[in-house]
Amino acid sequence: MITVRVICVGKLKEAYLRAACEEYVKRLGAFCRIEVMELSEHRLPENPSPAQIVQGLDAEGQAILQRCTGVLSALCIEGKALSSPELAEWMTRQALSGRSELDFVIGSSWGLGEEVKGRASLRLSMSPMTFPHQLARVMLLEQIYRAFQINSGGKYHK
Repeated sequence: MITVRVICVGKLKEAYLRAACEEYVKRLGAFCRIEVMELSEHRLPENPSPAQIVQGLDAEGQAILQRCTGVLSALCIEGKALSSPELAEWMTRQALSGRSELDFVIGSSWGLGEEVKGRASLRLSMSPMTFPHQLARVMLLEQIYRAFQINSGGKYHK
């Protein structure tokens, strides 16, 4: 069985977002071993300089990379936008290539450090639109669930 890890910087603050994530984690249990890891956000001053932001992203990046043992997918704005069937196909290709662990990484509201993005096999963009950072985890878990449904011939994806 494939292992999917969603590694996130920061905690979900809203109960309704936590409930949505819990629902998708429960659903995903039928398809994979699923882990959601929350890492601490590097503390920055209220108005950080560009150098302070880079330093914070680098510190977060080290914590992220210590936990990545599978194929790394980094969610980033400059990433590639995939359709749901394309994501499902990518996940299938990974499994058929013998890769049994997939790590999806969501950075802080400042994004991800260059080292993490550089190590990623896939740079994934959720959309060219801007969404609340807290919503990214729910959207990612839903798309992973949808990918498994597509790959299993389920009726969830229309």
